[in-house]
Amino acid sequence: MTESNGEKRMALIASKGTLDWAYPPFILASTAAAMEMEVGIFFTFYGLTLLTKDIKPKVAPHTNPAMPMKMPFGPEGFQQIEWSMPNVLMGNIPGFETMATSLMKQTFKNKGVATIEELRDICLESGVKLIGCQMTMDVFGFNKNDFVDGVDIGGAATFLEFAADADIQLFV
Repeated sequence: MTESNGEKRMALIASKGTLDWAYPPFILASTAAAMEMEVGIFFTFYGLTLLTKDIKPKVAPHTNPAMPMKMPFGPEGFQQIEWSMPNVLMGNIPGFETMATSLMKQTFKNKGVATIEELRDICLESGVKLIGCQMTMDVFGFNKNDFVDGVDIGGAATFLEFAADADIQLFV
């Protein structure tokens, strides 16, 4: 078992790779690292794609009907309209996912929010342990060369060893 060096420790599991679910693990981890916590994130299933060199996360609005849809461009009044889109439209209009992803990325940019890649780099520079799930790699056909430098590869036992001594444990 790994020994903590006296600082607080946070362990996260990232299992989703969509644009909206890519932010929480990196924001939480970079913030905890800035607060001088020891942090490890275990990337499994679709979350593993967040470690690839070329991340292409999309937002799937039809899976989250509570998602507010506002336009990141145009006159202020137009931008304040909350566009309520029925699931039947979101799931059946060709290109809707691509459009929603583009709009969300533009909104993030307009608000000065860092990109996923920038947040991941901050995590790496801050010493956050990024652990890619070996089983998921095998199942989906990834190899270590598909990932950015600084990623560790391990199984559930590797992560659980780290998480066993964590003060904060989150599944995001």
